[in-house]
Amino acid sequence: MLIGALEAGGTKMVCAVGKEDGTILEQVSIPTSTPEETMPRILEYFSSKEIKALGVAAFGPVDVNPASPSYGCILDTPKIPWRQFDLLGSLKEKIHVPMGLDTDVNGSCLGEMTYGCAKGLDSVIYITIGTGVGVGVCSGGRLVHGMLHPEGGHVLLTRHPEDPNGGICPYHPNCLEGFASGPSIEARWGKKAVDLKDNPKVWEIESFYIAQALVDYIMILSPQKIILGGGVMHQEQLFPLIRGKVKELIGGYLNTPELRDLDQYIVPASLGGDQGIMGCIKLGLNALC
Repeated sequence: MLIGALEAGGTKMVCAVGKEDGTILEQVSIPTSTPEETMPRILEYFSSKEIKALGVAAFGPVDVNPASPSYGCILDTPKIPWRQFDLLGSLKEKIHVPMGLDTDVNGSCLGEMTYGCAKGLDSVIYITIGTGVGVGVCSGGRLVHGMLHPEGGHVLLTRHPEDPNGGICPYHPNCLEGFASGPSIEARWGKKAVDLKDNPKVWEIESFYIAQALVDYIMILSPQKIILGGGVMHQEQLFPLIRGKVKELIGGYLNTPELRDLDQYIVPASLGGDQGIMGCIKLGLNALC
């Protein structure tokens, strides 16, 4: 049985076809420009495939409540051409199969829980740190939505004492995304993260912010595993720094097997960059149930 997968990102739309076991048989990448330019190419791709369902993981904010009148619509995104665009409705007009929808980071979380390093767990956080910061949350076996969906990239943090200019988020001067995203690193240091690998102060400040946020998530959501993905996390020297700061910030208040083995608790993404597409496959499978 073939399942379609659409990882609808702000930079590119990845369209794929896969199998129930998560195997990706083929995929193409389409630049995200305007709906008028992008959607015909997506529809053409899937219309030629004999898929039984389609899973969609979209950039947000996106309405993921099936009972809402705007279900499936991209909401007040900074990407102006996509504001209020009915993504799911446009797909359903041309592709007549069951469809599942969630956020891009919830899709990545689901992919890791179904096929990756979080398989067998029911409470997991997936965080992507790149152009922005997104947080996917599964709690008690269910992807978390609520009144909309988690926006964990905008938790408010304490500023590092050696970071006088603070964050770059236009909404919150002291949030995780404003402090720790790739563009914030570039704004602080005048270079991209990849060109700052050998500057220890860069990663001291970066890990300070990420660790604060992780402790907030740990205290509130009590995840069984935290997975860190995205371009910034390709700087693998961050992981030991983050783990050390998380231990320090928790201060011995919690004592669990997971926190006694932080190397296996705070981990990199495990599916070679395909966790989002594989999560879409699972969303499609779920839509068949």
